[in-house]
Amino acid sequence: MPGTNYKEPLDSWWPQRLGLQPNDPDILLADGFEDALIGYGTRYMHGVAVYSKSKCLEILMKRDGMSDEEALEYFEFNVTVADVGENTPVFLEDMAYDD
Repeated sequence: MPGTNYKEPLDSWWPQRLGLQPNDPDILLADGFEDALIGYGTRYMHGVAVYSKSKCLEILMKRDGMSDEEALEYFEFNVTVADVGENTPVFLEDMAYDD
C-alpha cells in the first residue's frame, strides 16, 4: 500500500467545509483523510491542517478493510512519519472524557 500523498496547495473546499479561512495558502492536506480533517493550526508560524487520529484510523478500517491493529500499524508507519516540510499536517491524539 503506498504512503499518504499530500495535496498542495490548499484545496478550494476548505472554507466551505470548516467555515474557516486559513492564514497560510501553503497548508498541505492528507489525501484520503478529508473526513478526518478537524481544523487548522500553526507550527512555528506555519499553517498546518489538523486531523483526528481516531477518525483517520476509522477511515482505514472502513475504507480499506483493515483491522484496528493493521490500521494503527499502517497509520504509524506510512502517515505520521511523512515529513513534507513546514506545512506537514498534524494528527491529533483524541482525548476521551468521562462525563
